[in-house]
Amino acid sequence: MREPRAAPKTKSTSMIRVFIGYDDREAVAYNVLSHSIQRLASEPVTIAPLRLTQLKGILTRERHPLQSTDFSFSRFLTPHLSGYEGWSIFMDCDMVMRDDIARLWGLRDDSYAVMVVKHVHVPRETVKFLGEPQSKYEKKNWSSVMLFNNARCRALTPAYVNTASGLELHQFKWLESEDLIGALPGRWNHLVGYDPPRHDAALLHYTEGGPYFTEYRDCQYAEEWRDEYQRMEHVERRRNRK
Repeated sequence: MREPRAAPKTKSTSMIRVFIGYDDREAVAYNVLSHSIQRLASEPVTIAPLRLTQLKGILTRERHPLQSTDFSFSRFLTPHLSGYEGWSIFMDCDMVMRDDIARLWGLRDDSYAVMVVKHVHVPRETVKFLGEPQSKYEKKNWSSVMLFNNARCRALTPAYVNTASGLELHQFKWLESEDLIGALPGRWNHLVGYDPPRHDAALLHYTEGGPYFTEYRDCQYAEEWRDEYQRMEHVERRRNRK
């Protein structure tokens, strides 16, 4: 699928802002994803983890029994944390970038409030990594990668994010119309183990469980994740020798 060329008005030389979901149980996944983004980026990128310890007083809702990660709801604070200005990218941490994130950034379209890969995803299992529940709902995994047009997402105030139901948030009920949800090419949120393998997958999403968990060490694309981990370790070793 050829990616559409973004309208000229959406192009800019501004910093690419990325927010990544953070869970202490997947700290290594966050670091590997961050490394893969920076390694391949052709434009300046700033990356911020959505750590609950840094969101005290902003995200106050109690953990829901069906919440499988710490960032199930914090992701929707991205527009607020961006001052409702410009664009920002959110992505889950259980991913590896295989392409230049500037290509994803270049798909921004000001006619939309948010842009996602519109999966038709019905999980086969009822339990995923670490025994966490696997929920099934319409628009499953749409919110795992989101390009936010922040000024058009002012409904996502901390008060709303703290009180809205999970389905209201993840099914984009906070938008006036579903016409405000733009579609991204599937290669920018490739669901490992669900989507058929493709050579041009730009962002691998280990949604069922990543190879950093023992029970998923032999999943599809596991070697690619380990290769990125080794690249990151190599950089760290060189830095520590200086």
